[in-house]
Amino acid sequence: METLSNVKDGYDRWAKVYDDDQNPLQGLEGPLVQQACGNVQGLRVLDMGCGTGRHALWLAQAGAKVTGIDFSEAMLVKAHEKTTDYSIELIAHDLHQHLPFEAGEFDLVVSGLVLEHIADLAHYFSEVARVLDNSGRAVVSAMHPAMFLRDSQAQFTDPNSGEKIRPGSLPHQLSDLVMGAVSASLELVHFSEHSADAQLTANFPRSEKYVGWPMLVLFEFRAVTAVQTQE
Repeated sequence: METLSNVKDGYDRWAKVYDDDQNPLQGLEGPLVQQACGNVQGLRVLDMGCGTGRHALWLAQAGAKVTGIDFSEAMLVKAHEKTTDYSIELIAHDLHQHLPFEAGEFDLVVSGLVLEHIADLAHYFSEVARVLDNSGRAVVSAMHPAMFLRDSQAQFTDPNSGEKIRPGSLPHQLSDLVMGAVSASLELVHFSEHSADAQLTANFPRSEKYVGWPMLVLFEFRAVTAVQTQE
């Protein structure tokens, strides 16, 4: 898809400044994902679209056995630099392709701010469902589709050229995200929408224009087999 043709190159360039970009969406998302994941001690966790390892690092620090996967090798270089003290496996792989893991290999899948770059949501979620253990969960965050109404999507300013770069995003609707997961036999057990507030704007001034506006959506899914077992 032409819209996504430059995503990998864009993220390779973004890697230089990604961790220092003061992105308010990351600031909003990080604590919410951690809260949704809960106690991860001893869990086998797949970080899908791990980028520079911002989730992989705290997951490993909390006692999880972490595998991170991303198609940007420049992002993975940054992830490796910050996670050298932990046994985290980092793999270069495109999430549009079949994941290089066995069925049921993970207890938890974490995927942060990736969905706007996924063309085939049904395939993406089917792979999430496949690699989850029968009792496994998935915690997935995404930029809220309402952000597109404000002409906002994944973007950064190239530190060398000063050029504003938009790697490429798709304006999925909330129904696309939910039905993509449902089609993959994942059970939706949590759904929430989040906006900027006074605390976020104090820490991330760029978020001030989004106060009261939906910035982030957070999902938690379980394999249908896990739900059926509890009934």
